[in-house]
Amino acid sequence: MIVDDVAYRRHVPDSQLDRIELTVAPGTDAGAARRSLEAALAPWPNLRLEDRAEIKAGAAKDIDLFLQLVLALLVLSVLIAALGIVNTLALAVVQRTREIGLLRAVGMQRSQLRRMIRYEAVVISVYGAVLGIGTGLVFGVVLQRAMAGEAGMDALAVPYGRLLLYVAFAALIGVLAAVWPARRAARMEVLHAITTE
Repeated sequence: MIVDDVAYRRHVPDSQLDRIELTVAPGTDAGAARRSLEAALAPWPNLRLEDRAEIKAGAAKDIDLFLQLVLALLVLSVLIAALGIVNTLALAVVQRTREIGLLRAVGMQRSQLRRMIRYEAVVISVYGAVLGIGTGLVFGVVLQRAMAGEAGMDALAVPYGRLLLYVAFAALIGVLAAVWPARRAARMEVLHAITTE
């Protein structure tokens, strides 16, 4: 039974009560006990009667809402990271114009140049993903150990498959982020690039 304490404390001002837990005696009909408790609580509309399954469902709903918020922030951070990779590669292409021209002058093909920039993007994105996942794992383990005494926090579950999927997704984002900078580098005129200071 969960207490909405605003109205309840008006009638019981000294109470610090947030929850009353009742156990039905063995052999008692649970449905009849619930009906009698609902009848007894009828004068108190601010009190809510919940069984164990309803309490678990409420807690699961709160956790799901929190996870959806975290996933929304994760998607936003991934988009920002992808823009950062594009920006980093675009600046790298501009700063290495002469080196790119020299590579092309000694025989590097356009496809090889695009592949090189894609590899750079994948290394950057996978490195960032591994660093972020490692940091998150450390904080998650520390937080779980700190909350180990609380209900539902006793077991540590690490979703290894999902984490590997995130690393693979980061590599894919790196490939996609490299498309525009790689195309720009491949289209450079060799003579103009070589003479750039």
